[in-house]
Amino acid sequence: MSFIQPEWPAPKRIKAYTTIRSSWGERNSINLPNQQANERLTALLDLPAEPLWLTQTHSALAVEAEPQNQGQKADASYTSNPNQICTVVTADCLPLLICNKKGTFVAAIHAGWRGLAGGIIEATLKHAPEPAHDLLVWLGPAIGPQKFEVGRDVFEAFAQHTPHAASAFVPSAEEKWLADLYELARIRLTALGVSAIYGGNFCTHTQSDLFYSYRRDQGQTGRMASLIWIIA
Repeated sequence: MSFIQPEWPAPKRIKAYTTIRSSWGERNSINLPNQQANERLTALLDLPAEPLWLTQTHSALAVEAEPQNQGQKADASYTSNPNQICTVVTADCLPLLICNKKGTFVAAIHAGWRGLAGGIIEATLKHAPEPAHDLLVWLGPAIGPQKFEVGRDVFEAFAQHTPHAASAFVPSAEEKWLADLYELARIRLTALGVSAIYGGNFCTHTQSDLFYSYRRDQGQTGRMASLIWIIA
């Protein structure tokens, strides 16, 4: 296996993948991938064009996937144009891949806890051409709920916004909680009206044979790429 494909009922004209650590992953910083890494990814996934690479900053900014936004500071991209590849990179944060049931809109989101709390999902879905109930969302590989220990600042960032978000936290020590990124994303998506949510069953921290993990590797690690596009 060189990549993961979402298990979801997306239209046939939608292509979506997440790489694994053995297939691609040189991106060790916020710098854009070099030409060799780009060429290897293009060959691996038979890409129709160069992906849109973002300079990810844990923001709530979403931009359209078009050439002039290459390297833009943002944490999500979206498009209704064929062969424009929306891409995010992660190594514990949550990648979300999105399409509509007609296969005419796609988006990719990089969501760590700051992005989720700051509204990156909401900022992205407002660009969808159809209501949220017509969207499909796949939750890609992220750190699992048994390994993502956080402090009170994270707990309060979610609980103060949505009281029942507290259900995604399990106390682990004094002033510490184990947080479920997948559940926090589901809560946000459900509140927006999205019901077709898939994935969310990986753990980048424990599945070391498949994934890089920023926490496990203490920051010295590569990245997985999650990509989605519409076939022309």
